[in-house]
Amino acid sequence: MPPTVEKFVLKNGVRVLCESVSHVQSVAIGVWCQTGSRMEAKSEAGISHLIEHMLFKGTHKRSAKQIAESIEGRGGHLNAFTDREATCFYARVLRDDVQNAAEVISDMLLNSRLAKEDLEVEKRVVQEEIRKYLDSPEEHIHDLHAQHRWKGHPLGKPIIGSHESVGGFTSENLADYMRRRYVPNRILIAAAGNLDSNALRDQVENLYQNCSGQVPLPSDPLPNGGAGISKISKDVEQVHFCIGCGLVNLYSDARYPAIVMDALLGGSMSSRLFQEIREKRGLVYAIGSYLSLYREAGAFTVYGGTNPENFDEVCELTRAELKKVRETPIADEELERTKRMLSGEMVLGLEGMSARMTRMARNEMIYEREIPVEEALNKTRSVTAKQIQDLANEYITDDKLAITAIGPF
Repeated sequence: MPPTVEKFVLKNGVRVLCESVSHVQSVAIGVWCQTGSRMEAKSEAGISHLIEHMLFKGTHKRSAKQIAESIEGRGGHLNAFTDREATCFYARVLRDDVQNAAEVISDMLLNSRLAKEDLEVEKRVVQEEIRKYLDSPEEHIHDLHAQHRWKGHPLGKPIIGSHESVGGFTSENLADYMRRRYVPNRILIAAAGNLDSNALRDQVENLYQNCSGQVPLPSDPLPNGGAGISKISKDVEQVHFCIGCGLVNLYSDARYPAIVMDALLGGSMSSRLFQEIREKRGLVYAIGSYLSLYREAGAFTVYGGTNPENFDEVCELTRAELKKVRETPIADEELERTKRMLSGEMVLGLEGMSARMTRMARNEMIYEREIPVEEALNKTRSVTAKQIQDLANEYITDDKLAITAIGPF
């Protein structure tokens, strides 16, 4: 019998998801907070990411070193990340250590010191991270493209903030933001692996019993689509570029055709863009595509890096590949091969407990239900060539494309 997801809602509204997988020896556990860069006010740019850093700096019962040792000293792994709509603190541990991991993460989340002296150190760390990021055009280009394409919408804001915004935060700012955003109806605990779901539920009920409050998710207007070319001059060897456009949101039935179209165009070494521009012509080292799907809107983006002399040609070749999808139905063999690739990736990914934990957490935060793997596989397998062609003709047209590039212009 395949593993099933159990859902518990604590008295204060914290949701707990558990998937027991008896044949493994580990557990992945994550505490998800539905807050990220898109929820930040202009004066709060980067605060979610800075809080993520600060929660590792010590609690009222553990130093920063003791936090790390409490997981790593038992053979586990502890980390966190912030994105536009969520912040997650997660651990992968041996099956006998899941309750220890749950307690450590709750201590970080609920009892962090947010000490002023630690904050001054960590602000410098994040500012060094910003410098590293700005010195990496292959990373920086994606945020610049989001800003260009989404024209001032909260989804276009960089997650990391700026030197100025990060440098101005105080401990009181961080504590106030956490009081407003880290509240029970926006906290989700997910665990997958060899675990006792009832024992974990009882434990977190006790750990989070004093957590209170609630906040609605933001309701922002649809982002305006920005087309045209934005070039940023920088003394680098390559031009790093993004070419993309708006697309469907997470709730659209067309998201499955979008996923297949993305995989076909740039999702692998067998994709059209990779084969045509890198393998056949040798004009790039890296080229591919990706989807960014959110509650209000989505985006399709092609990323690549090329010699400045080849930039215009690569852009034209990319447009030509997008035009083919609009004008020529995809052959049955290519479509079936792409769908098999996606289905295989989905099934193989679920052999990892971290992937299982992440999948069920995101399903709950977005759809408020578990989407069975078989349902997702059937939706993928049922995508037709006409659905992809219709989607491309609606969204991926030349007049809607935004091009962003960093290079020695």
